[in-house]
Amino acid sequence: MKKLFINAFVIAGLGLGVTGCKDNNKEAEVAEVQDAATAEAEAMEFKVDTTASTIEWQGEKPTGTHTGTIKIAEGSFMANDSIIESGSFVIDMESIEVTDLEGDQKSNLEAHLKGTVEGKEGDFFNVTKFPTAKFEITGITEENGQKMLQGNLTLKEETKNISFPVSIDKEGETYNITSEEFTIDRTKWNVNYGSKSVFDGLGDKFINDDIQLKINLKAKKA
Repeated sequence: MKKLFINAFVIAGLGLGVTGCKDNNKEAEVAEVQDAATAEAEAMEFKVDTTASTIEWQGEKPTGTHTGTIKIAEGSFMANDSIIESGSFVIDMESIEVTDLEGDQKSNLEAHLKGTVEGKEGDFFNVTKFPTAKFEITGITEENGQKMLQGNLTLKEETKNISFPVSIDKEGETYNITSEEFTIDRTKWNVNYGSKSVFDGLGDKFINDDIQLKINLKAKKA
């Protein structure tokens, strides 16, 4: 039985955008699927406040950058005396929003990302077929004084284990949890549209493989 000996918790994964760049951000470590953590019977449940939690994303291509958000549909974790023991979270892929555009440009890009454009359903996330993504906690490590959350991220029925940096602020029975900006390689979850690592001859019309993410999470005692 696994326990995650940390003073709090953060979700990930999940969150998603069209593209991203690494810059100085930490790239999430990616590994094969691991066993989910389990909780002791006396652990207490904390539920994600979905109205106060969001995932920010940023993507890049040679012609510019796009930014946006995505919502958490539901989630909870089990903790015992500030020790996080387990947890899982569902990401609402149908809530993908673009925040740097307006009008038709905004709605057109959102439709392309969601896969609601006829003939382009599989370019990115195809939310009709895959309306949610999921993150399941598997462990925690510490690197140079920085806590690294580990978990299985499932997206478009592909699951990989990722690890990324987190920080936590606990106020009474509420956790305010924020990740540092980090990136994931979208092609590892078969989101291949416009990737020059997958397709030849794109010239400068490619989209970066990396998605930059930042997690902002609030969770309250159930």
